[in-house]
Amino acid sequence: MRADFIRPRLVLVTTPLPDGEAGVEALRAALGAGDVASVILAAAGRGADAFQDFAEPLVPMIQDYGAAAIIADDTRCAGRVRADGLHVSGGDVETLTETMARFSPKLIVGASGFTLRHEALEAGERMPDYLFFGRLGGDDVDLADADALEMAEWWAEIVEIPCIVMGGRDIESTRQAAETGAEFVALSAAVLQDPGTAAAMVVRANAIIDAVAESVAA
Repeated sequence: MRADFIRPRLVLVTTPLPDGEAGVEALRAALGAGDVASVILAAAGRGADAFQDFAEPLVPMIQDYGAAAIIADDTRCAGRVRADGLHVSGGDVETLTETMARFSPKLIVGASGFTLRHEALEAGERMPDYLFFGRLGGDDVDLADADALEMAEWWAEIVEIPCIVMGGRDIESTRQAAETGAEFVALSAAVLQDPGTAAAMVVRANAIIDAVAESVAA
């Protein structure tokens, strides 16, 4: 764990969120339940028009709660819904470079898909606002991905650019992710797979993060 550990903040990824009012209300409950730094909105199989319809009511709501709304892999949608940022998920340095040139610093620009250390360092040379370790929608098992955890711990120890690490399907995986020293812990299914428990899961995730931070400070 990094020597200069700071309390991580929570990032939500909307992969399992349903369309329509059910999704809006689930995310509203999550945002109102505790600290959430940002929300990454992912198409999750939707076409371009359907994704924009999905994002339009969510982006202003996210912003009203003081969180950043970040659109994954759709620059047109990001502009139309007035998102705060763009997430490039393909692990391609050239795409990240082009996105940075077009949209940074006006928008937050982050990236994922870099699974090897030299690839991550090459991406970091483009000075994105963050790197994300793990896959959007990749939390299909209870525990966080071991490779993502290892990459996040290594990155957080040596690189100043913030990183986000993806947790697992079980809310208790928040502890694994927080202990890497990453600045942000991303949760998706753990919070949003059951809209009825979204608020409680945000409360639990923040309690776990607080406990990790307190144990480091002790």
